[in-house]
Amino acid sequence: MNQEALQTIVEKTHELMNAHSCCKEAKAAAQAWLDAIGTENEVAAAKRYVEELEADIMPVDQLIAFANSDAGAQVFGANTAKQIAAHAAEIKAAGAKYCDCPACAAAEAILEKKALLLK
Repeated sequence: MNQEALQTIVEKTHELMNAHSCCKEAKAAAQAWLDAIGTENEVAAAKRYVEELEADIMPVDQLIAFANSDAGAQVFGANTAKQIAAHAAEIKAAGAKYCDCPACAAAEAILEKKALLLK
């Protein structure tokens, strides 16, 4: 991977890790990959990192369904859940495939470079 692509992925990885919406498993996979850059473990760590991101990124349709559910109301509060569902419907209408929270946005940007990560 060229230095520019690596730097972009590293920057997005830090954004992911600093996002309030990033889960501990994604943070751990991100840190493991950062720690493995330039070592013999880099490819294996990158594979685990990509797998974690793919498992965690929230498709917009799932976000809408969750925000409109009783569970979504319990997690976010009824009013906030309605706002999240409305926002998700708006971004879906504009062409979004995934949630646009800071963690999902960073994950999407990283996954766009998945082929480079897995080389």
